[in-house]
Amino acid sequence: MRKVVKIRILIIHTAFIGDIVLSTPLVKKLKEVYPWSDITYVTTPAGASILRNNPNISEIIEYDKRGKHKGLKGIYQLGKRLKYENFNLVITPHRYLRSSVLSWLTGSPVRKGYKNAAASFLYTEKIPYDKKKHEVEKLLSFVSGKENKRYEIELYPNEQDVKKINEMLKEYEGKKLILLAPGSKLFTKKWPLEYFNEIIGQLKNREDIITGIIGGADELALNIVTGGNVVDFRGKTSLLELAELIKRSELVVTNDSSPIHIASAWKDVKILAIFGPTVKELGFFPWSKNSVIFETEGLPCRPCSLHGGDKCPQKHFKCMLDIRPEIVLNEILKIIERV
Repeated sequence: MRKVVKIRILIIHTAFIGDIVLSTPLVKKLKEVYPWSDITYVTTPAGASILRNNPNISEIIEYDKRGKHKGLKGIYQLGKRLKYENFNLVITPHRYLRSSVLSWLTGSPVRKGYKNAAASFLYTEKIPYDKKKHEVEKLLSFVSGKENKRYEIELYPNEQDVKKINEMLKEYEGKKLILLAPGSKLFTKKWPLEYFNEIIGQLKNREDIITGIIGGADELALNIVTGGNVVDFRGKTSLLELAELIKRSELVVTNDSSPIHIASAWKDVKILAIFGPTVKELGFFPWSKNSVIFETEGLPCRPCSLHGGDKCPQKHFKCMLDIRPEIVLNEILKIIERV
């Protein structure tokens, strides 16, 4: 009988939550191309929490770059551990210096990273970073084969996550759930709070829907109207519980932030994505085909950066202010009337 030799594969990706979510199609493709592989994933604590229960990942290693793995000593200690694992292939989508060094420290004979990554000379194979492609397509280019197959985002809430959301929603049974995600780590990517509140004001008296506000505990400071049929879920869910909550909704209204990508895991959830300083051509628009993008077209200052910023360089913030709440509200009403 022919002996099967397992291939040991490592993915190093320590970027934002949304970036980690967008890498799940890559994990799926790796497992299909290398069915006898063991896949280990090095990511941040937040990234680890959204990847849990993925059947294609054998092990998740948390890289706490602001805690126990902080600084050069922390990178070296983690690299030493990874070298002991004898990986056959290391894939590093994160283009920052720490990730490139960590890949090199593994000592793997095959280390793939982007051509434009910091210290790309540390990689044995350099992958072109095609800005014209969606981020998922960029990531899939790390693995040859099955080029014409579409891979979906996959998230795996477990029974406890489902049970928690059942409990949170039990008193609203029979009502349509609409979710609003007003947060973002960067100010210029936040649609004005008064616009979100205007939408809430138009929906709050409807007895057939529940409007839920989602986000982390750090977004509780955002002054959003709640009460009545408006339920504040901020800070009350883990990331996979949030994924399950989004799965139960009819639609999500969100800034260009991680809820776009989490919602893309569920094909029946409509995504209404609001893009201000960023543009879909940068490759981070919803992977889901069930989505609508709101943006102010024709502004010569867009995009002003890849990830947005803390203030508008032109001081007019027209990219967001010109996306009027009534435009988004009309789309919401069209969707919930069809359901």
